[in-house]
Amino acid sequence: MDVTDEDFDDIRRVIALCFRGISKMSDIDLERVLSFDMEWLTTEQSEQVVSKLMETGWLIGSRDNLGPSFDTKDISTPIGWFPRPSRLISPPDFGGSPKVETNKSVSKTTTEKLTPKVTSKVQSENESTDPRSKMSNRLMKYISRQTKIPIEEIERRAERKQKALGYATIWLSLALVAREQNLAMEQIVSALSS
Repeated sequence: MDVTDEDFDDIRRVIALCFRGISKMSDIDLERVLSFDMEWLTTEQSEQVVSKLMETGWLIGSRDNLGPSFDTKDISTPIGWFPRPSRLISPPDFGGSPKVETNKSVSKTTTEKLTPKVTSKVQSENESTDPRSKMSNRLMKYISRQTKIPIEEIERRAERKQKALGYATIWLSLALVAREQNLAMEQIVSALSS
């Protein structure tokens, strides 16, 4: 695939718009901006895009504290511009950008590539026809962040509950783990009921 200046421009503009007036945000907040605020992507696509932008060096920092790898101040966006989702889903490496200078205020040593390990059970659950099952990975991340328990441990606890209950789905097991950790259930229930 040939990488064009437009590929880099699209990504630069998306990141600049998302981080307008903000220097750092969590991956979940960025996913929300991409999918709900800007309405450019689905929730599943936005999750994939954020991970890809981290992997390719466009975003740096930890998942709780992401920032752009470049200065976003002088990036303009034409009226009526809309990004191509394909460019965001398969971004070129940040280092290959001819126009973008590295953001000097952000240390490269803070870059972390944290992609949660997902078992085949959760992946097959995500391919289910139940729309709530698509929320499993997101729910796992949310529980992990709120409780400071590693994602792998959240996943292990949910699978243990799923085995014990027999017919329970992974998302229901994750909701039970969240309740067990005394998380506010209103947001979780409303997210799963939509």
